[in-house]
Amino acid sequence: MSEAKRHMGLKASRALSNTAIHALLIIMSVIWLIPFICIVLQSFRVESTGPVGYVVPHQWGVDNYTKLFQTDFPKWYMNTFIAALITAVLQTVIVLCMSYTLSRFRFKMRQPLMRFMLILGMFPGMLSMIILYRILKDLGLTQANAVPGLILVYIASSGMGYYVSKGFFDTIPMSLDEAARVDGATRAQILYKIILPLSKPIVIYTVLTAFMGPWGDYVFARYISFGTSSGMNVAVGLYNWLNKDQIANSYTMFCAGGVLVAVPVTVLFMCLQKYYVEGVTGGAVKG
Repeated sequence: MSEAKRHMGLKASRALSNTAIHALLIIMSVIWLIPFICIVLQSFRVESTGPVGYVVPHQWGVDNYTKLFQTDFPKWYMNTFIAALITAVLQTVIVLCMSYTLSRFRFKMRQPLMRFMLILGMFPGMLSMIILYRILKDLGLTQANAVPGLILVYIASSGMGYYVSKGFFDTIPMSLDEAARVDGATRAQILYKIILPLSKPIVIYTVLTAFMGPWGDYVFARYISFGTSSGMNVAVGLYNWLNKDQIANSYTMFCAGGVLVAVPVTVLFMCLQKYYVEGVTGGAVKG
């Protein structure tokens, strides 16, 4: 009887603990979503275009969304999409090749190279912004030509982000590589025909992270694309609408633009969330 009571007590305690955890997570989710809900509601407000002291619009409409396409917003959106897409492709290729090399090959400077890249990655990127700007300016890749400059910077050090992908590759048995080598496969064939098909979660994780970085970048993009609307990405362009000269006429358009920027990434992430989580957890095992 005492054993049954103890079992019932543990079961009740576990249920109470799970309920408290879920309640806490729900509260945190609501708090986290409140700003986004406010932005969505404000994007449909048509009675005024500036900041107001209420959240729910008095008059609803899609005027702010239609007005967006009469501004430079489509150009900013396209700049951001091009930079994010090219960066996602090139950065994914570089990261996966670097990760495969460090996971499968053994060479003299392998450990020192990994330590060097780890230490180098600890330094804040802000420290290099001034010299990066000077280099890009000398190459003519600032202001109106800022998009190619951003792409160059985004992919320049992408090989240093090998940690998660290498950890995932480490979980794939080396015996597969050895069997393929016995059958006459090259290292490239092993990577593309054996390792990558088994690594769909980490590939998708790498693509998503590589895409979302440029998509939401503001600090460095503003640093090199100032003064010329045609070279701005969407974050820089939208933020300019919040200055004191434009906010009264552009605040609701800013909210509408923020919604349009968030929707594609949100949908993409939700559709690929399973693979994203598997990539993170799989790569953390032996990273």
